[in-house]
Amino acid sequence: MEDCIFCKIIAGEIPSTKVYEDEDVVAFLDITQTTKGHTLLVPKKHVRNLLASSPEEAALLFSKVPALANIIVEKMHAKGMNILQNNESIAGQTVFHTHIHLIPRYGEADGFVGEFTAHDYDLAEIAKQITESN
Repeated sequence: MEDCIFCKIIAGEIPSTKVYEDEDVVAFLDITQTTKGHTLLVPKKHVRNLLASSPEEAALLFSKVPALANIIVEKMHAKGMNILQNNESIAGQTVFHTHIHLIPRYGEADGFVGEFTAHDYDLAEIAKQITESN
């Protein structure tokens, strides 16, 4: 895609700091470095996001996550990792090319905050909505 920054990185038109590449994906350090070693895993084929991906495209991308995540944790001496994938602006997606954030975690004050807020929703009603036939 013409205006996609990740497509330009993949094509070598924009520099990046790559940490992994094969025929299907490329992984490079995120320029924001939320934590030290924050890496983006990107499929070489342009797809807007996971919601627009085929099951095969998603499976191929996610099949690369465990090995790369473990290498980053080991080499960066991290205590854990957040693996984050955003879809559409409302969910925090800012580059509209599928990608996965691999964010090494070092401690409570390492710069990344991920919080879940509890709500008192009717779980049975939500399940009914999700499973109902159209």
